[in-house]
Amino acid sequence: MAERVFNFAAGPAALPLPALEEAREHFLVLPGAGASVMEISHRSKEFTAIIEQAQANFRSLLKIPDNYRVLFLQGGASMQFIMAPMNLLQHSGKAADYILSGSWGNKAIKEAKRVGDVRVAWDGKPEKYVRTPAQNELDLNPDAAYVHFTSNETIEGVEFFEEPDTGGVPLICDASSDILSRPLDISQYGILYAGAQKNIGPSGTAVVIISDEVLARVPENLPAMLDYKNMAENNSLYNTPPTFTIYMIMLVTKWLIEDIGGLDKMYALNQQKAKMLYDAIDASGGFYRGHASPECRSIMNVTFRLPSEELEGKFIKEAAANGLAALKGHRSVGGCRASIYNAMTVDGVTALRDFMNDFMASNG
Repeated sequence: MAERVFNFAAGPAALPLPALEEAREHFLVLPGAGASVMEISHRSKEFTAIIEQAQANFRSLLKIPDNYRVLFLQGGASMQFIMAPMNLLQHSGKAADYILSGSWGNKAIKEAKRVGDVRVAWDGKPEKYVRTPAQNELDLNPDAAYVHFTSNETIEGVEFFEEPDTGGVPLICDASSDILSRPLDISQYGILYAGAQKNIGPSGTAVVIISDEVLARVPENLPAMLDYKNMAENNSLYNTPPTFTIYMIMLVTKWLIEDIGGLDKMYALNQQKAKMLYDAIDASGGFYRGHASPECRSIMNVTFRLPSEELEGKFIKEAAANGLAALKGHRSVGGCRASIYNAMTVDGVTALRDFMNDFMASNG
């Protein structure tokens, strides 16, 4: 087998090796099923056990209250950009507030505007999305249909570490790139959703954690596949779901529980990894320049620039030659980006930190 590199891709991203190894062991025959997990019915007792275990793992890790549902829906987070407003904005007679802290928040706003009125409660664009807002900077409407924010902007590398106070208005969060990276108080959210491919599994699925109170607001006669209430009533099995992705999510969340020991320990590891890279940036005398303001730096996506685009290209090429893959920044902003999600090991981050120091010594 070819040697695995340290994969710093933003998504689809690295998966925990124990989860991959267990999937490989049972790839041809799922124990008790007589066939691969990709071949069995989504209504079989074997798959029912898988999806129920995946839901139970989420409930355990995030301490999800009983009045919330855990759904696995197709289309990733981008589908949620339109699904949430179709369910909660389109027929509400109200406007929705959006906190705009980066590129993915902007995409969510564009979709919501297709079906209803949107107010931008704070816009980080004038500052080039280098930070998240303080509570007193938010222009929130107390009668909004909901407030939407992106907890971690993957492209710019800025992260919220406290939920916005919405004063009772339902809070909706796109947590695609930091879900399960740290503990959360789910009771603060009406909906928390996340595409799987960054921190919890392969691409193709969104996890949607939604309160019964929000479900009660969903109107009748929505398209069946875009109706939260319909999907909740059918336990995500209205149609054939992405069964293999859900199976992998079950294995990844199992790894978080059994191998890592829960989200408090995962958060401590994530803080340790991020600190190593930010310390290298801060100690470089300006050779490396972080994009995000220090107080808003993401612990999942470390974004930085070098003195020139030529040096950035050289850095990325030489890093890849040293087994440090996918460090190129997003095409919209350039530079470099190290995505250090849960599955990225301390050894991988140590290798990148050491390479950064060596590269600066040779090129500074």
